[in-house]
Amino acid sequence: MQRQKRVKNTLLVTLIALCLLFAGQQLSHAQAKLPNSATTTLTKEEQEILELSRTKWTWMADKKVESLDTLFEENCVFVHMGGSWGKKQELEVIKSGGIWYKKAEVYSASVNIFGNTAILLNDIDLVAMVGEREAINPFMVTEVYIKEHGKWKMGSLTFSHLLRPLKLNNNNKQQ
Repeated sequence: MQRQKRVKNTLLVTLIALCLLFAGQQLSHAQAKLPNSATTTLTKEEQEILELSRTKWTWMADKKVESLDTLFEENCVFVHMGGSWGKKQELEVIKSGGIWYKKAEVYSASVNIFGNTAILLNDIDLVAMVGEREAINPFMVTEVYIKEHGKWKMGSLTFSHLLRPLKLNNNNKQQ
């Protein structure tokens, strides 16, 4: 009787441990799921923010510092893998080529608007030159926009590295 109870307890503990191991494995690979834009009806403001974000990626790739200067709020913050800084430093990094955002391949994007604040999430693979070295990384990019005097201004841009493999292949890279 005692032995049967010990075997049952051992089996129960083993089963719980396996369940926890499986759940932990699943959580370690979890990533944010963005709504499918094909099935979502967007408001005019949401469409405006998504278009502004696409335009911003083009300006960053083309190093259009003047256009970015207008878009970035004065106290805008930028969070990268290597550090965080403000508008002046970000514009200088882009202008000097310290980071050249060559291509942002956007796989999905979603936007939520709260009053005069919009939060946009982009699931991207970013091809960038960091100094002399090309780097390709998967990111979830969070962009925060604030509407001031009828115009959207960027308040924050944050790159969060994803655990997923790159979706971009070498044939898709563009300069």
